[in-house]
Amino acid sequence: MSSEVGLRLPSASPMVHEFLERKNYAKWRIWMKNYLLGQDLWDVIKENQSSGRDGDIDIDTVESKSWKRKNAAALHAIQMSCGSEALSLTMEKDTTAQKAWDALHIKYRSVVTRFEQLAKDKSEDTKDYVQYARFYKALQIGNWEVAEEFINTHPDALSGRIAFFGKTALHAAVDFGHFKIVKELLELMSEETIEITEKNGYTALASSLAAGTVEMAKLMVEKNKKLVTIATKFNLIPVTLAIRYGHIEMARYLYSVTPLEELMPEKGIHGATLLSQCYYFRVMDMARDLLKYCPGLALALNKDGSTLVLNLATIPSAFTSGCKLSFWQQCIYDWIQIKSFSSANHIQLNIDEDDQRRSKSEKIIVYPSQLKRLISNIYNFLGIKKIYKMKLDHEQSLELLRIVCEQIGTLDAKHMSEGLVYDAIFRAAERGISEFIIETSKANPDLLWERDNMFRNLFFSAIRFRQAKVFNLIYGLAWKDEAVSSVDSTNNNMLHVAGELAPFTELNRISGAALQMQRELQWFKEVESIVPTYMQEALNMDHMTPRDLFTENHKDLVKEGERWMKETASSCTVVGALIVTIMFAAAFTVPGGNEDSGYPVFLNRKLFMLFMISDAISLFSSSTSVLMFLGIFTSRYAEEDFLKSLPTKLIIGLSTLFLSIATMMITFCAAMYLTLHGHGQSWIFIPVILLACIPVTLFILLQFPLLVRIFNTTYGSGIFDKGVKRWY
Repeated sequence: MSSEVGLRLPSASPMVHEFLERKNYAKWRIWMKNYLLGQDLWDVIKENQSSGRDGDIDIDTVESKSWKRKNAAALHAIQMSCGSEALSLTMEKDTTAQKAWDALHIKYRSVVTRFEQLAKDKSEDTKDYVQYARFYKALQIGNWEVAEEFINTHPDALSGRIAFFGKTALHAAVDFGHFKIVKELLELMSEETIEITEKNGYTALASSLAAGTVEMAKLMVEKNKKLVTIATKFNLIPVTLAIRYGHIEMARYLYSVTPLEELMPEKGIHGATLLSQCYYFRVMDMARDLLKYCPGLALALNKDGSTLVLNLATIPSAFTSGCKLSFWQQCIYDWIQIKSFSSANHIQLNIDEDDQRRSKSEKIIVYPSQLKRLISNIYNFLGIKKIYKMKLDHEQSLELLRIVCEQIGTLDAKHMSEGLVYDAIFRAAERGISEFIIETSKANPDLLWERDNMFRNLFFSAIRFRQAKVFNLIYGLAWKDEAVSSVDSTNNNMLHVAGELAPFTELNRISGAALQMQRELQWFKEVESIVPTYMQEALNMDHMTPRDLFTENHKDLVKEGERWMKETASSCTVVGALIVTIMFAAAFTVPGGNEDSGYPVFLNRKLFMLFMISDAISLFSSSTSVLMFLGIFTSRYAEEDFLKSLPTKLIIGLSTLFLSIATMMITFCAAMYLTLHGHGQSWIFIPVILLACIPVTLFILLQFPLLVRIFNTTYGSGIFDKGVKRWY
């Protein structure tokens, strides 16, 4: 027994066969009631139920000691029979057995009802399905002869529900993918029979979309064109379903046969829903075509209560402002041009060869035909194909946005509110989609000065959610002073908002609490530089200045930043101190030893000078590194220190530590070569050099990116751009 390290929770209690969980409440209720009856404890529950009391019994007012004892015993039995989820419902203060019983009943009765209904439906369905078992099996294995024989003797099988969820023979044939049987069934069925839906409102056409077989869909549509307009109970018509399944070619076909009048806003939500799905799944040509024939769909509500305008303001990655590219990727992005087909003497290389939805105007001119395959492979290897797709998506989204803005420019305030335009522009500010702000403001200048329910303008939202690209637009305003001088309903100005802690989603984009604190200070300083001087000391309704608010909201982040800096400095100090010790000893324990005169044996060798110089550099740089990290330990860790002082010390410490590691490896390799060269052991020098590269490489991979980030955030160009051109 002493070897046991823990106890296994039993699967049942002494009172019932199983602990109470979500699915076994009906059985548990019977078991527990029988147990309480057997123990003469059911009265404490039954009496309250029969008396009509609401269960709010104050135990202190109950004079009967017998009742108290029974209640405690019944409550204990209930609690001992509950699983972890159910137990939490019975642990409230001053609870009674009857309260616990009622709480469990309220929680789980809907589950019981649902399971009972499903069981009832399944039982009823099974009775109907038994008579069609042979027919269903024939459809499953693709045996048309047997299926046809069954239909001849049972004509109702064509319209009967022969499988679970109320599926018909056509549903089953479609699900099993038997093209021939589907064709034969369609010949025998009437148009009304083909329109029969299963329990979720799916016609056979809708069911076929999961497989994406266009030929099968064509058969059904040719038989009954009304199928393309029949929606499921989830309000999805076939063309929209096809897009959601990712079968774009199927969607293109269904769109071509779906009457456009059925997609108009006056006909319901189907057109707006299709338009939104086209945007989400990047089927931009279909979206443009829809807007061309019905511009009003841009502001029509879809089945989710959203509009295309709001969708455009929701996905930052669909626009240039929402993508962060490396220097190399940015160069490729700027180099790529999305051009139209303009010359017959050039081959139009479609970078996305597998996606037939790209039109000729979306192809890029590259090289003559004989180099097509080679260039395509090079594009894939360099990542150009991926970046091309990205830029193409950005261009298409911007084009779609401009089409939508043509509608926004003609609307009054009421229609813009109904079309969620106001919600969209604030959503765009929160998500950092500067293109949306620019285009919509140009279409309707009043939108730029719109305020939310806290009387905050767009730039308040940009500051609150730390969206620098939207905030930078303020430098391109002719009326910048008016924008920065506003206050919200609680008398907070922009600097107060900058004093709030950034959302965790934005903070988590930056590694390390110290760098997060640095970014928060940079935001505060940037906003401080543009607001009027009197606002820097203005009080809000809580009688707090912006600096007071900043200090209050960031005190925990300061502590986390201090801990992060000290942990980083501690680990690096150990490495630096070790290098100091090794390099100091190496300076007096030279390879080959010393002559009788006291001079090193290899003193006149050039490689020996490399040994000594690299040893000295490693010693001095590691000493500097240790001193810098000690300086981090002794810093005061005030808020302002995170802006420049602490990052600078960390930059110097990491840089010198990296230099000391690199020169230490050079020292080691030089010593090995001096010792082994000329003694028949030179072959070992190459693997030694390769092994010596490992620690340097590991440090570069693990720490160098951090060093680069710290340097860029401290001394780089930053995220703010005061050179934005006048755009409004």
